Amino acid sequence: MKRRSLHALLPALVVLGASACATESEPTTSTSTSTSTSTSPSASPSSDSSAESAAETGSGTEAASANPRLAVTYDGGVLVVDTTSGDVLADEPMEGFVRASAAGDGRHVLISGAGGWQALDLGSWSHEHGDHGHHYTGEPGLTGVAFEAAEPGHVVVHDGITTLFDDGTGTITVFDPADLGEGAPEVTTAATDEAHHGVAVQLADRNLLMTVGDEESRSGVRLVGPSDAVMAETDECPGVHGEAFAEDTAVFGCEDGAVVLDGRSFTKVSSPDGYGRIGNQAGSEVSPILLGDYKVDADAELERPTRVALIDTRDASLELVDLGTSYTFRSLGRGPDGEALVLGTDGALHVIDEETGRTTDTIEVVDRWREPLDWQQPRPALHVVGETAYVTDPRRDQVHVVDLGRGKVTSTLDLPHTPNEIVANAG
Repeated sequence: MKRRSLHALLPALVVLGASACATESEPTTSTSTSTSTSTSPSASPSSDSSAESAAETGSGTEAASANPRLAVTYDGGVLVVDTTSGDVLADEPMEGFVRASAAGDGRHVLISGAGGWQALDLGSWSHEHGDHGHHYTGEPGLTGVAFEAAEPGHVVVHDGITTLFDDGTGTITVFDPADLGEGAPEVTTAATDEAHHGVAVQLADRNLLMTVGDEESRSGVRLVGPSDAVMAETDECPGVHGEAFAEDTAVFGCEDGAVVLDGRSFTKVSSPDGYGRIGNQAGSEVSPILLGDYKVDADAELERPTRVALIDTRDASLELVDLGTSYTFRSLGRGPDGEALVLGTDGALHVIDEETGRTTDTIEVVDRWREPLDWQQPRPALHVVGETAYVTDPRRDQVHVVDLGRGKVTSTLDLPHTPNEIVANAG
Protein backbone atom coordinates (compact mmCIF):
# COMPACT_ATOMS: atom_id res chain seq x y z
CA MET A 1 0.00 0.00 0.00
CA LYS A 2 1.49 3.32 -1.04
CA ARG A 3 0.34 6.73 0.07
CA ARG A 4 1.29 10.06 -1.43
CA SER A 5 0.29 13.70 -1.47
CA LEU A 6 -0.98 14.81 -4.85
CA HIS A 7 -0.70 18.58 -4.65
CA ALA A 8 1.44 18.63 -7.79
CA LEU A 9 -0.65 15.99 -9.53
CA LEU A 10 -3.98 17.43 -8.44
CA PRO A 11 -5.45 17.96 -11.93
CA ALA A 12 -5.17 14.23 -12.60
CA LEU A 13 -7.53 13.32 -9.79
CA VAL A 14 -9.58 16.43 -9.07
CA VAL A 15 -11.05 17.66 -12.32
CA LEU A 16 -13.72 19.98 -13.59
CA GLY A 17 -16.90 18.85 -15.28
CA ALA A 18 -16.65 15.06 -14.90
CA SER A 19 -19.51 12.94 -16.24
CA ALA A 20 -22.38 12.16 -13.90
CA CYS A 21 -23.87 8.78 -14.81
CA ALA A 22 -23.42 5.95 -12.31
CA THR A 23 -23.13 2.19 -12.12
CA GLU A 24 -23.03 0.17 -8.92
CA SER A 25 -22.89 -3.58 -8.37
CA GLU A 26 -24.23 -3.75 -4.84
CA PRO A 27 -25.64 -1.42 -2.20
CA THR A 28 -23.37 1.19 -0.66
CA THR A 29 -25.35 3.32 1.72
CA SER A 30 -24.35 6.70 3.16
CA THR A 31 -26.10 5.89 6.34
CA SER A 32 -23.51 3.25 7.01
CA THR A 33 -20.75 5.77 7.13
CA SER A 34 -19.36 7.41 10.25
CA THR A 35 -21.48 10.12 11.82
CA SER A 36 -18.34 11.69 13.29
CA THR A 37 -18.46 14.54 10.81
CA SER A 38 -16.66 17.86 10.95
CA THR A 39 -18.38 20.53 12.99
CA SER A 40 -16.80 23.32 10.92
CA PRO A 41 -19.09 23.84 7.93
CA SER A 42 -16.82 26.00 5.80
CA ALA A 43 -13.28 26.30 4.53
CA SER A 44 -13.10 29.86 5.84
CA PRO A 45 -11.32 30.51 9.18
CA SER A 46 -13.68 30.35 12.14
CA SER A 47 -13.77 34.02 13.13
CA ASP A 48 -16.26 36.86 13.05
CA SER A 49 -14.19 38.83 10.57
CA SER A 50 -13.89 35.96 8.11
CA ALA A 51 -17.58 35.15 8.41
CA GLU A 52 -18.48 38.74 7.64
CA SER A 53 -16.07 38.84 4.70
CA ALA A 54 -17.90 35.88 3.16
CA ALA A 55 -20.94 38.08 2.68
CA GLU A 56 -18.84 41.04 1.54
CA THR A 57 -17.11 39.05 -1.21
CA GLY A 58 -20.40 37.77 -2.59
CA SER A 59 -19.82 34.13 -1.66
CA GLY A 60 -22.86 34.25 0.59
CA THR A 61 -25.61 36.46 1.94
CA GLU A 62 -25.94 36.60 5.71
CA ALA A 63 -29.26 35.29 7.03
CA ALA A 64 -31.00 35.72 10.37
CA SER A 65 -31.08 31.97 11.04
CA ALA A 66 -29.84 28.67 9.69
CA ASN A 67 -31.42 27.48 6.43
CA PRO A 68 -31.36 23.67 6.23
CA ARG A 69 -31.48 22.22 2.72
CA LEU A 70 -31.81 18.81 1.11
CA ALA A 71 -30.12 17.08 -1.78
CA VAL A 72 -32.62 14.61 -3.24
CA THR A 73 -31.66 12.28 -6.07
CA TYR A 74 -34.13 11.05 -8.66
CA ASP A 75 -34.03 9.15 -11.94
CA GLY A 76 -32.46 11.85 -14.07
CA GLY A 77 -30.78 14.19 -11.63
CA VAL A 78 -30.59 15.75 -8.20
CA LEU A 79 -32.70 18.45 -6.53
CA VAL A 80 -31.75 21.01 -3.90
CA VAL A 81 -34.77 21.74 -1.71
CA ASP A 82 -35.36 24.35 1.01
CA THR A 83 -36.65 22.44 4.04
CA THR A 84 -38.66 25.40 5.35
CA SER A 85 -40.48 26.61 2.24
CA GLY A 86 -40.31 23.40 0.24
CA ASP A 87 -39.05 25.38 -2.75
CA VAL A 88 -36.87 23.57 -5.27
CA LEU A 89 -33.80 25.81 -5.44
CA ALA A 90 -31.87 23.82 -8.04
CA ASP A 91 -32.44 20.89 -10.38
CA GLU A 92 -29.28 19.39 -11.84
CA PRO A 93 -29.96 16.91 -14.67
CA MET A 94 -27.78 13.79 -14.67
CA GLU A 95 -27.66 10.50 -16.51
CA GLY A 96 -27.62 7.05 -14.98
CA PHE A 97 -28.05 6.01 -11.36
CA VAL A 98 -27.31 9.02 -9.14
CA ARG A 99 -26.16 8.65 -5.53
CA ALA A 100 -25.58 11.20 -2.77
CA SER A 101 -23.29 11.33 0.28
CA ALA A 102 -22.53 14.10 2.75
CA ALA A 103 -19.16 15.67 1.90
CA GLY A 104 -18.38 16.43 5.53
CA ASP A 105 -18.35 20.22 5.71
CA GLY A 106 -22.06 20.74 6.36
CA ARG A 107 -22.42 22.54 3.03
CA HIS A 108 -21.50 20.23 0.16
CA VAL A 109 -22.81 16.85 -1.00
CA LEU A 110 -20.86 14.40 -3.14
CA ILE A 111 -22.90 13.12 -6.08
CA SER A 112 -21.55 9.89 -7.55
CA GLY A 113 -21.90 8.57 -11.05
CA ALA A 114 -19.81 7.04 -13.81
CA GLY A 115 -16.44 8.76 -13.70
CA GLY A 116 -16.45 9.63 -10.01
CA TRP A 117 -17.95 12.10 -7.56
CA GLN A 118 -19.07 15.68 -8.19
CA ALA A 119 -19.38 18.34 -5.48
CA LEU A 120 -22.85 19.83 -5.07
CA ASP A 121 -23.10 23.07 -3.08
CA LEU A 122 -26.35 23.18 -1.10
CA GLY A 123 -25.88 26.93 -0.79
CA SER A 124 -26.37 27.20 2.96
CA TRP A 125 -23.83 27.10 5.78
CA SER A 126 -22.96 28.55 9.16
CA HIS A 127 -19.91 29.76 11.08
CA GLU A 128 -20.24 28.98 14.78
CA HIS A 129 -18.44 31.15 17.34
CA GLY A 130 -19.11 29.71 20.77
CA ASP A 131 -22.28 31.40 21.99
CA HIS A 132 -23.45 32.56 18.56
CA GLY A 133 -23.16 31.91 14.86
CA HIS A 134 -23.33 33.56 11.46
CA HIS A 135 -25.60 31.96 8.86
CA TYR A 136 -25.25 32.31 5.10
CA THR A 137 -27.08 31.36 1.94
CA GLY A 138 -25.88 31.30 -1.65
CA GLU A 139 -26.72 29.83 -5.03
CA PRO A 140 -26.87 26.02 -4.90
CA GLY A 141 -25.60 23.79 -7.68
CA LEU A 142 -22.71 21.72 -8.95
CA THR A 143 -19.41 23.47 -8.31
CA GLY A 144 -17.38 21.95 -11.12
CA VAL A 145 -15.11 20.12 -8.66
CA ALA A 146 -14.99 16.37 -9.20
CA PHE A 147 -12.99 13.39 -7.96
CA GLU A 148 -12.27 10.79 -10.61
CA ALA A 149 -13.07 7.12 -9.96
CA ALA A 150 -13.65 4.05 -12.09
CA GLU A 151 -16.43 2.85 -9.75
CA PRO A 152 -17.19 5.37 -6.99
CA GLY A 153 -18.17 3.59 -3.79
CA HIS A 154 -18.22 4.43 -0.09
CA VAL A 155 -17.75 7.95 1.23
CA VAL A 156 -16.68 8.13 4.89
CA VAL A 157 -16.43 11.29 6.97
CA HIS A 158 -14.61 11.02 10.28
CA ASP A 159 -12.93 13.56 12.53
CA GLY A 160 -13.18 16.32 9.91
CA ILE A 161 -11.59 14.29 7.10
CA THR A 162 -13.32 12.71 4.09
CA THR A 163 -12.19 9.41 2.58
CA LEU A 164 -13.39 8.13 -0.81
CA PHE A 165 -13.08 4.53 -2.03
CA ASP A 166 -12.91 3.55 -5.71
CA ASP A 167 -14.22 -0.01 -6.07
CA GLY A 168 -12.87 -0.25 -9.61
CA THR A 169 -9.22 0.38 -8.77
CA GLY A 170 -8.90 0.18 -4.98
CA THR A 171 -7.75 3.81 -4.91
CA ILE A 172 -8.37 5.68 -1.66
CA THR A 173 -8.65 9.48 -1.80
CA VAL A 174 -8.42 11.62 1.35
CA PHE A 175 -9.09 15.36 1.69
CA ASP A 176 -10.24 18.09 4.06
CA PRO A 177 -13.88 18.87 3.15
CA ALA A 178 -13.55 22.40 4.53
CA ASP A 179 -11.45 23.18 1.44
CA LEU A 180 -14.41 22.55 -0.89
CA GLY A 181 -15.63 26.08 -0.22
CA GLU A 182 -12.51 27.41 -1.95
CA GLY A 183 -12.49 25.03 -4.93
CA ALA A 184 -10.64 21.79 -5.57
CA PRO A 185 -8.99 20.57 -2.34
CA GLU A 186 -5.54 19.07 -2.05
CA VAL A 187 -5.82 15.29 -1.86
CA THR A 188 -3.73 12.39 -0.59
CA THR A 189 -4.12 8.95 -2.13
CA ALA A 190 -3.44 5.37 -1.15
CA ALA A 191 -4.44 2.02 -2.64
CA THR A 192 -5.44 -1.45 -1.57
CA ASP A 193 -3.49 -4.47 -2.82
CA GLU A 194 -6.36 -5.43 -5.13
CA ALA A 195 -9.50 -3.69 -6.29
CA HIS A 196 -12.72 -4.73 -4.54
CA HIS A 197 -16.01 -3.38 -3.23
CA GLY A 198 -14.54 -1.90 -0.08
CA VAL A 199 -14.28 1.03 2.28
CA ALA A 200 -11.54 3.05 3.95
CA VAL A 201 -11.27 5.78 6.56
CA GLN A 202 -8.41 8.00 7.70
CA LEU A 203 -8.14 8.34 11.47
CA ALA A 204 -7.17 11.41 13.48
CA ASP A 205 -3.59 10.12 13.83
CA ARG A 206 -3.35 9.84 10.01
CA ASN A 207 -3.38 6.06 10.16
CA LEU A 208 -5.60 4.53 7.50
CA LEU A 209 -8.16 1.76 7.93
CA MET A 210 -9.03 -0.21 4.80
CA THR A 211 -10.82 -3.40 3.85
CA VAL A 212 -8.95 -6.37 2.37
CA GLY A 213 -10.31 -8.28 -0.61
CA ASP A 214 -10.39 -8.82 -4.35
CA GLU A 215 -13.00 -9.06 -7.10
CA GLU A 216 -14.17 -12.45 -5.80
CA SER A 217 -14.26 -12.04 -2.03
CA ARG A 218 -13.50 -9.82 0.95
CA SER A 219 -11.87 -11.14 4.10
CA GLY A 220 -10.85 -8.51 6.62
CA VAL A 221 -9.55 -5.10 7.64
CA ARG A 222 -6.07 -3.60 7.80
CA LEU A 223 -4.66 -0.63 9.75
CA VAL A 224 -1.81 1.08 7.89
CA GLY A 225 0.49 3.85 9.12
CA PRO A 226 1.58 6.95 7.16
CA SER A 227 4.80 5.15 6.16
CA ASP A 228 2.77 2.22 4.74
CA ALA A 229 3.62 -0.10 7.64
CA VAL A 230 0.83 -2.54 8.56
CA MET A 231 0.09 -1.81 12.21
CA ALA A 232 -2.80 -4.26 12.73
CA GLU A 233 -4.83 -6.64 10.61
CA THR A 234 -7.66 -9.14 10.92
CA ASP A 235 -8.88 -11.81 8.53
CA GLU A 236 -11.87 -12.65 10.74
CA CYS A 237 -14.36 -10.62 8.75
CA PRO A 238 -15.67 -12.61 5.77
CA GLY A 239 -17.66 -10.49 3.34
CA VAL A 240 -16.65 -7.28 5.12
CA HIS A 241 -19.00 -4.45 4.15
CA GLY A 242 -19.47 -0.98 5.55
CA GLU A 243 -18.20 0.73 8.68
CA ALA A 244 -19.26 3.25 11.29
CA PHE A 245 -17.93 4.74 14.50
CA ALA A 246 -19.37 4.30 17.97
CA GLU A 247 -17.85 7.34 19.67
CA ASP A 248 -14.19 6.93 18.60
CA THR A 249 -14.27 3.18 17.99
CA ALA A 250 -14.45 1.83 14.44
CA VAL A 251 -16.72 -1.12 13.63
CA PHE A 252 -16.79 -3.07 10.35
CA GLY A 253 -19.62 -5.41 9.38
CA CYS A 254 -19.01 -9.07 8.48
CA GLU A 255 -21.06 -12.07 7.35
CA ASP A 256 -20.63 -13.58 10.82
CA GLY A 257 -20.89 -10.47 12.99
CA ALA A 258 -18.41 -7.61 13.10
CA VAL A 259 -14.88 -6.57 14.00
CA VAL A 260 -14.06 -3.67 16.32
CA LEU A 261 -10.86 -1.62 16.27
CA ASP A 262 -9.97 -0.08 19.61
CA GLY A 263 -6.61 1.63 19.38
CA ARG A 264 -4.44 -0.81 17.45
CA SER A 265 -6.23 -4.03 18.33
CA PHE A 266 -9.05 -5.78 16.46
CA THR A 267 -11.71 -7.68 18.41
CA LYS A 268 -14.16 -10.11 16.82
CA VAL A 269 -17.87 -9.76 17.61
CA SER A 270 -19.51 -13.06 16.65
CA SER A 271 -23.10 -13.27 15.50
CA PRO A 272 -25.37 -15.80 17.27
CA ASP A 273 -26.08 -17.39 13.87
CA GLY A 274 -23.46 -19.06 11.70
CA TYR A 275 -24.40 -16.63 8.95
CA GLY A 276 -25.35 -13.37 10.61
CA ARG A 277 -24.53 -10.62 8.14
CA ILE A 278 -24.11 -7.02 9.29
CA GLY A 279 -23.57 -5.02 6.11
CA ASN A 280 -24.91 -1.56 6.92
CA GLN A 281 -24.27 0.41 10.08
CA ALA A 282 -25.17 3.69 11.78
CA GLY A 283 -22.85 5.08 14.43
CA SER A 284 -23.04 7.91 16.93
CA GLU A 285 -20.51 10.36 18.35
CA VAL A 286 -22.23 10.17 21.75
CA SER A 287 -22.84 6.43 22.12
CA PRO A 288 -20.47 3.43 22.38
CA ILE A 289 -23.15 1.25 20.79
CA LEU A 290 -23.44 0.76 17.04
CA LEU A 291 -26.65 0.01 15.12
CA GLY A 292 -26.47 -2.51 12.29
CA ASP A 293 -28.76 -4.46 10.03
CA TYR A 294 -28.89 -8.25 10.48
CA LYS A 295 -29.52 -10.93 7.86
CA VAL A 296 -29.38 -14.72 8.26
CA ASP A 297 -30.21 -16.22 4.84
CA ALA A 298 -27.09 -16.43 2.68
CA ASP A 299 -29.06 -17.86 -0.26
CA ALA A 300 -31.96 -15.39 -0.31
CA GLU A 301 -32.49 -13.37 -3.48
CA LEU A 302 -33.79 -10.65 -1.20
CA GLU A 303 -34.02 -11.10 2.54
CA ARG A 304 -36.41 -8.81 4.39
CA PRO A 305 -34.97 -8.81 7.93
CA THR A 306 -36.98 -7.89 11.02
CA ARG A 307 -34.11 -7.83 13.52
CA VAL A 308 -31.39 -5.23 13.99
CA ALA A 309 -28.06 -5.60 15.78
CA LEU A 310 -26.80 -3.43 18.63
CA ILE A 311 -23.03 -3.83 19.07
CA ASP A 312 -21.59 -2.58 22.35
CA THR A 313 -17.96 -1.64 21.70
CA ARG A 314 -17.21 -1.52 25.43
CA ASP A 315 -17.37 -5.30 25.76
CA ALA A 316 -17.68 -6.47 22.12
CA SER A 317 -21.17 -7.83 22.74
CA LEU A 318 -24.05 -8.07 20.28
CA GLU A 319 -27.76 -7.82 21.05
CA LEU A 320 -30.52 -8.52 18.54
CA VAL A 321 -33.74 -6.51 18.62
CA ASP A 322 -36.83 -7.79 16.80
CA LEU A 323 -38.85 -4.89 15.41
CA GLY A 324 -41.79 -6.95 14.22
CA THR A 325 -41.44 -5.30 10.81
CA SER A 326 -38.86 -5.42 8.04
CA TYR A 327 -36.62 -2.59 6.90
CA THR A 328 -33.93 -1.88 4.28
CA PHE A 329 -30.37 -0.61 4.06
CA ARG A 330 -31.70 2.96 3.78
CA SER A 331 -33.64 2.64 7.05
CA LEU A 332 -30.93 3.12 9.70
CA GLY A 333 -30.10 6.32 11.59
CA ARG A 334 -29.18 7.75 14.98
CA GLY A 335 -30.81 10.41 17.12
CA PRO A 336 -29.10 13.30 18.92
CA ASP A 337 -28.70 11.32 22.17
CA GLY A 338 -27.47 8.16 20.48
CA GLU A 339 -30.87 6.49 20.21
CA ALA A 340 -31.21 3.98 17.36
CA LEU A 341 -33.67 4.85 14.60
CA VAL A 342 -35.11 2.34 12.15
CA LEU A 343 -37.63 3.14 9.41
CA GLY A 344 -39.84 0.06 9.06
CA THR A 345 -41.89 -1.18 6.14
CA ASP A 346 -44.87 -0.69 8.44
CA GLY A 347 -44.41 3.02 7.69
CA ALA A 348 -43.20 3.95 11.16
CA LEU A 349 -39.95 5.31 12.52
CA HIS A 350 -38.98 3.08 15.43
CA VAL A 351 -36.99 4.77 18.20
CA ILE A 352 -34.87 2.33 20.24
CA ASP A 353 -32.98 2.93 23.47
CA GLU A 354 -29.60 1.60 22.38
CA GLU A 355 -28.58 0.70 25.92
CA THR A 356 -31.62 -1.46 26.71
CA GLY A 357 -32.87 -2.46 23.26
CA ARG A 358 -36.38 -1.29 24.17
CA THR A 359 -38.53 0.63 21.69
CA THR A 360 -39.31 3.98 23.29
CA ASP A 361 -41.40 5.54 20.51
CA THR A 362 -43.05 4.64 17.23
CA ILE A 363 -43.67 7.59 14.91
CA GLU A 364 -46.06 7.10 12.01
CA VAL A 365 -44.52 8.67 8.90
CA VAL A 366 -45.53 6.96 5.63
CA ASP A 367 -47.95 4.28 4.42
CA ARG A 368 -46.97 0.62 4.62
CA TRP A 369 -44.55 -0.30 1.85
CA ARG A 370 -42.64 -3.27 0.46
CA GLU A 371 -38.97 -3.35 -0.43
CA PRO A 372 -38.41 -3.63 -4.21
CA LEU A 373 -36.27 -6.49 -5.55
CA ASP A 374 -33.87 -4.09 -7.29
CA TRP A 375 -31.79 -2.27 -4.65
CA GLN A 376 -31.45 0.77 -6.91
CA GLN A 377 -35.21 1.34 -7.02
CA PRO A 378 -36.68 4.04 -4.75
CA ARG A 379 -38.01 3.10 -1.35
CA PRO A 380 -38.54 5.25 1.77
CA ALA A 381 -35.13 6.46 2.95
CA LEU A 382 -34.07 7.98 6.27
CA HIS A 383 -31.56 10.77 6.89
CA VAL A 384 -31.02 12.42 10.27
CA VAL A 385 -29.48 15.78 11.14
CA GLY A 386 -29.55 16.67 14.83
CA GLU A 387 -33.10 16.44 16.15
CA THR A 388 -34.66 16.29 12.68
CA ALA A 389 -35.29 13.17 10.62
CA TYR A 390 -36.08 13.37 6.91
CA VAL A 391 -38.01 10.51 5.31
CA THR A 392 -38.62 10.18 1.58
CA ASP A 393 -42.01 9.02 0.33
CA PRO A 394 -41.56 7.77 -3.26
CA ARG A 395 -45.20 6.74 -3.55
CA ARG A 396 -46.34 10.35 -3.08
CA ASP A 397 -43.24 12.19 -4.36
CA GLN A 398 -42.71 13.81 -0.98
CA VAL A 399 -40.27 14.24 1.89
CA HIS A 400 -41.60 14.21 5.45
CA VAL A 401 -39.86 16.23 8.15
CA VAL A 402 -39.93 14.57 11.59
CA ASP A 403 -39.22 16.39 14.86
CA LEU A 404 -37.61 13.65 16.97
CA GLY A 405 -38.06 15.58 20.20
CA ARG A 406 -41.80 15.98 19.65
CA GLY A 407 -42.17 12.56 18.06
CA LYS A 408 -44.21 13.62 15.05
CA VAL A 409 -44.16 14.77 11.44
CA THR A 410 -44.07 18.57 11.43
CA SER A 411 -44.11 19.27 7.69
CA THR A 412 -44.24 17.60 4.29
CA LEU A 413 -42.41 18.80 1.18
CA ASP A 414 -43.81 18.11 -2.30
CA LEU A 415 -41.31 17.22 -5.02
CA PRO A 416 -41.47 17.39 -8.83
CA HIS A 417 -39.80 13.97 -9.12
CA THR A 418 -39.82 10.63 -7.30
CA PRO A 419 -37.13 10.77 -4.59
CA ASN A 420 -34.51 8.07 -4.16
CA GLU A 421 -31.56 9.06 -1.96
CA ILE A 422 -31.44 12.03 0.38
CA VAL A 423 -28.83 14.07 2.25
CA ALA A 424 -29.58 17.09 4.46
CA ASN A 425 -27.51 19.75 6.14
CA ALA A 426 -28.14 21.90 9.22
CA GLY A 427 -28.00 25.12 7.22
